[in-house]
Amino acid sequence: MATALFAATVAVAQNDIKKVLAYSTVSQLGYMFLAVGSGAYVAAIFHMVTHAFFKALLFLGSGSVIHGMHHEQDMRKMGALRVLMPITAGTFIIGWLAIAGVPPFAGFWSKDEILLFAYDKSPVLYVLGLLTALLTAYYMTRQVIMVFFGTARWHDAHEEHGAHGDLVPGAHDALEPHESPAVMVAPLVVLAGLSIVGGIIQLPHWSWIPHELQQRLEGWLEPVVHRGEHELSTGAHDLSGLLAVVAITVALAGIVGAIMVYGKHKAKAIEPQILADAWGYDRAVSAFMGGPGRAAFDAVAWADAHVVDGAVNGAGALVRGTAGEVRKVQSGNVRNYAAAIGAGVVLLLVWFVVVRGIL
Repeated sequence: MATALFAATVAVAQNDIKKVLAYSTVSQLGYMFLAVGSGAYVAAIFHMVTHAFFKALLFLGSGSVIHGMHHEQDMRKMGALRVLMPITAGTFIIGWLAIAGVPPFAGFWSKDEILLFAYDKSPVLYVLGLLTALLTAYYMTRQVIMVFFGTARWHDAHEEHGAHGDLVPGAHDALEPHESPAVMVAPLVVLAGLSIVGGIIQLPHWSWIPHELQQRLEGWLEPVVHRGEHELSTGAHDLSGLLAVVAITVALAGIVGAIMVYGKHKAKAIEPQILADAWGYDRAVSAFMGGPGRAAFDAVAWADAHVVDGAVNGAGALVRGTAGEVRKVQSGNVRNYAAAIGAGVVLLLVWFVVVRGIL
């Protein structure tokens, strides 16, 4: 849950179109493990499947935007692209509604099921899950508005000036955003369709939903998870409809809040630098790796080279030197062997005659 919430707060302040989605992916992975920790293994796999649909759609959609924007990734230099990139915009909006948890899109069903099990597990986890859902709807709406709505800021981003500072005629035309080719937008259309209907694989036990469409994924996974899947308490089961309404309300609140800030400009955007810097986590890791971490690793490498390798190499050198001296007695010369035998006989005679005689 901490992972989901942490990444959601960071995504709120990112301006790179792909960074928003990257942190969003980390947040949704946290959601999946929230389900696992709550004993909702089916819900975890369900959200993994629906997330595959709409997050693949969003990432490929961002690639289409980057292509149409001539490799520009800063959302502050975009805006109003829905007019020039209608297919990309339409499919991206479907992915946005799915990840925001708006019914009947796929993300609503899987996220709602995770929140239901989280509620049954712990009220604290449930509240944190709702807060993460609120932030998800907020930052994804922010992204959609900055990229596809509002004023076109890409003219300002791509202005070209002559030697004397005058605007070059036609400089905008070459950099005019454009829709991506069919080979790029066709997968977006397919994924958009899956993001709409993907939730059908695991619809809840609600009275108005046909019985044959309910919990189909759970039935398929039963041989794998039936021994460990958490059984919802009666109280949580009875409140499932109300909790779904709460989840929808939270998602809509996040969407409306972002519209008021970035669409209507009724409130000032709150994007502190600490969120843009991921709470300083990346900087802290870099500082450690470049400072005490690097020194510690250098010390370990020195010990490995001089102590560990020294001991191993020293033992090898000792064995090799000893063997080199010992093998000299194995010369293959019969006279040397006869002399050694004679010397041995003399030593034995000395032992028995002299030493034993004295003793």
